[in-house]
Amino acid sequence: MFTGELAESRQTEIIIRDIDEYAMELLIEYCYTSRIVVDEKNIQMLLPAACILQIEEVQITCCEFLQKQRDPTNCLDIRAFTDTHSCRELLRIADRYTQQHFIDVKESEEFLFLPINQLIDIIPSDELNMTSEDVFNAVMQWVSCDVQQRKQYLPKILEHVQFSLMSARFLVNTVSSDPLIRADQTCRDLVDEAKDYLLLPQERLNMQGPRTRRRKPIKSSEVLFAVGGWCSGDAIASVEMFDPTTNEWRAVAPMSKRRCGVEVAVLNNLLYGVGGHDGVSYLNSVERFDPQTNQWSNDVAPTSSCRISVGVAVLDGCLFAVGGQDGISCLNLVEKYDRSVQRWTRKIPMGTKRLGIAVTVLDGFLYAIGGSDGQSLLNTVLPLKQAFPSILPLLIGAMAIPVPSTRIERNFSKMKLIKTVAYNKIILFKQVSLAVVNNNLMSIGEFDVSYYSLVK
Repeated sequence: MFTGELAESRQTEIIIRDIDEYAMELLIEYCYTSRIVVDEKNIQMLLPAACILQIEEVQITCCEFLQKQRDPTNCLDIRAFTDTHSCRELLRIADRYTQQHFIDVKESEEFLFLPINQLIDIIPSDELNMTSEDVFNAVMQWVSCDVQQRKQYLPKILEHVQFSLMSARFLVNTVSSDPLIRADQTCRDLVDEAKDYLLLPQERLNMQGPRTRRRKPIKSSEVLFAVGGWCSGDAIASVEMFDPTTNEWRAVAPMSKRRCGVEVAVLNNLLYGVGGHDGVSYLNSVERFDPQTNQWSNDVAPTSSCRISVGVAVLDGCLFAVGGQDGISCLNLVEKYDRSVQRWTRKIPMGTKRLGIAVTVLDGFLYAIGGSDGQSLLNTVLPLKQAFPSILPLLIGAMAIPVPSTRIERNFSKMKLIKTVAYNKIILFKQVSLAVVNNNLMSIGEFDVSYYSLVK
């Protein structure tokens, strides 16, 4: 406005419209002090003013405040408010929160006064955490708040309700018998379509569409942890948690020791961190994190050897630690931790020494995949029951995802390679952490193997 060719750049007095005078005072003070306090009293005037004047730092502060204030009773208002002022990131977060908590949101007063366009934005979401029966009840609850005015919208809204996924009993006894449904031809056609789907299973392949696609709601209980690591030339103890419902990382309680190369697994809803290096020495200690109390405890028995880059997984209610390296050589050790007796016991070792190994569980077997023997990358996959026989190798000595066939032969699954990441000998090997959250594969960070030379 002032630096370009607009008329205001040549005026000595300018009228700025649509900005509250108190908000303007706060923003001018912020320009001089770099300090501003956002609260419930000023947020509704401050965010619009910051958006008009394009003061990004204040916009971010306002959005962070709203994000902390959200709950099922106000998330729809926050969603509408941020949409009006084009706060896209907060709008996306509010959307996900609404979808995840819709069973509670629909009980709020603001839901009953939701504009039709916003309701239609929410109902079709594949991530809506509600059954089709509950979605129908929520729609009818919204319509019943003002039947005469809203019944005209019913056919348009019900196009987004998955009648075909309802129970036959609910479809017949509740939906078909509703007077508003019976009074509208389009609504009756939607119900008849669902009845055909339920009565003619042999024809379902020809009936696929948005109303037959199952939702995939985000599970509020599934979160992702990034534990320890190597930063600015030293091992760290910090731990961060990622919540996919809000797409946010936040810090939680740090471990009692700094650990790089620590490996983690979940047993009985508790997070175990095994081994690692504290920047001075290799560790055999184990820490356990309780997300409910946000505390780490050290009352877990140590492993029999100090090691880093050990593979960790849970099988049959026990924790397994596989391979790794102790600063002298790679290891083929396999240890099992039984929580009931608080003790690690050694099992039959692998046939190959491995560090940086990926360990996972499939069909009651523990699979040790890839890794390095200290000289080169390995391309073999080892299943564990009582021993570690080798099975089909991967095509390339690198990361790969095996897929089991439907037929299990004795003590290993036939494997099919679906993707590999080739290894370039010119480039130092990097290791990346993988985890599955809500059926999505997530990749966290990576590090250069040269860090081993720093910690030996």
